[in-house]
Amino acid sequence: MMKTEMSWKSQACFFLLYLLLQFPTDSLGISKGNAQIQQNNLKRSQFPDEFLFGASTSAYQIEGAYLEDGKGINNWDVFCTINGKIQNGDNGNVADDHYHRYLEDIDLMHDLGLDAYRFSISWTRILPKGRFGGVNQAGIEFYNKVIDNLLSKGIKPFVTIHHHDHPQELEDRYGGWLSSEMQEDFVYFAEICFESFGDRVKYWITINEPNLFADMAYERGWYPPAHCSPPFGNCSVGNSDVEPLIAMHNMLLAHGKAAKAYREQFQAKQGGLIGITAHMFMYEPLSNDVHDQEAANRALAFTAAWTYDPLVFGDYPPEMRLYHGSELPSFTSEESALIKDSVDFIGINHYSTLYVKDCLYSRCNCTGSSCSKAWDRAIQGFYYTTGERDGVLIGEPTGNPRVFVVPRGIEEIVDYIKERYHNKPMFILENGYSSPNKTASALFIENDAKRIEYHKAYLPFLARAISNGADVRGYFIWSFMDAFEWTDGYETKFGLYYVQPLTLHRFPKLSATWYRDFLSNNVQTTNSTALHSVE
Repeated sequence: MMKTEMSWKSQACFFLLYLLLQFPTDSLGISKGNAQIQQNNLKRSQFPDEFLFGASTSAYQIEGAYLEDGKGINNWDVFCTINGKIQNGDNGNVADDHYHRYLEDIDLMHDLGLDAYRFSISWTRILPKGRFGGVNQAGIEFYNKVIDNLLSKGIKPFVTIHHHDHPQELEDRYGGWLSSEMQEDFVYFAEICFESFGDRVKYWITINEPNLFADMAYERGWYPPAHCSPPFGNCSVGNSDVEPLIAMHNMLLAHGKAAKAYREQFQAKQGGLIGITAHMFMYEPLSNDVHDQEAANRALAFTAAWTYDPLVFGDYPPEMRLYHGSELPSFTSEESALIKDSVDFIGINHYSTLYVKDCLYSRCNCTGSSCSKAWDRAIQGFYYTTGERDGVLIGEPTGNPRVFVVPRGIEEIVDYIKERYHNKPMFILENGYSSPNKTASALFIENDAKRIEYHKAYLPFLARAISNGADVRGYFIWSFMDAFEWTDGYETKFGLYYVQPLTLHRFPKLSATWYRDFLSNNVQTTNSTALHSVE
């Protein structure tokens, strides 16, 4: 952040006074005044003509058919069999049965008016045993049919190569992402995808949220292979202070090698773009103290910049180098050249904003459900994050205790990426809302007015960022339909469509009708009455 003659505290006070005068807040924490007028009148036509609106899913979360047509066992297939790991003992064996219902789902996407659909390739549907087995032609044929049918409906495929699931064979042989061998397996998989689908796929995302996966799988132990150490958790194996850094290092190099292969062998003739996407909260200082401001900047470096500094500049953020020291792996000069400028676009998965409290220069004590742990460790950047300040939440709660409705955050995170990475093209590849009422009836689930409010609140702030020069080229709602939400199983629901658990029939929620109307420039107020009742 650039220094000015005006002190940080003076700037903050001036800005706060301006906000209070211009934008009183409502129950959702949405700025009123000009921003509220934007919300009430926002149309699709106010975004650039070439701007893409879509929705997202991932393979394990919706496909099912976990042992059909030659598919191999992946890490989540195994993890979900471990007692207590997933809510209600759920798994993705059937999921939404998209494998058998993809034609119906693509018809629904077309009815919505989607410009684009983001989905992922199941690694084990293509390579059941990674490099250590053959290519499964049935898997190739399935994704060919998905891609061809999307294109026949005028929907652009955005393809994620790796979205948390990989062959269990690779975990058993050499430890998955803790081994540099995983880089070679990933590149082999990616090259098969480029060769098989790249003549029609023009947008590639190599890895979904490597920063989040490193955290959840190797720091907290919540995702497979469930590695962690105290105080982060009580796993049978792992080192939470070091292993996330190693796994992330291998994922970044895997991306770099795959991007190099794409650019050298496929991009010129196929004409596509390649990038990656990272999980990004926006962070705001808990207080006006300068140390909390520094901690908020540090939090962005330890999350968003952990992914993108290496892939744009060729090395980890200096903020991480300062506090991690020798624990943070180093890139050789050849590796640095490989990964530098290895993204054609920056993917942003953004849902919420949190407060940040510095723990280097002040005593920290946070006990709320939204508090982060182990703030005295370098892996956590010597800060804690929370959604509460002086007993007041930063925004309306959602179905995740650390996710709140804070619309301004999407503009702020876009501006941060714009400034740090010289306005490289961006896509919002995930943005979505989960209801806090996880035991609601199907009728209540379909009347998802809060989901509509969420998107109607976030989109004006995104539009303002674009009008101020941010090169954002698309916005994808997470998710197209309710799905297996990892350790939450099927309790947490993000979808525009409700999937009835017994019949797997898709029912449009109120938000689906709102999105369809928005995409067709129909801004009439959507009636809050359910479109369908589900028996």
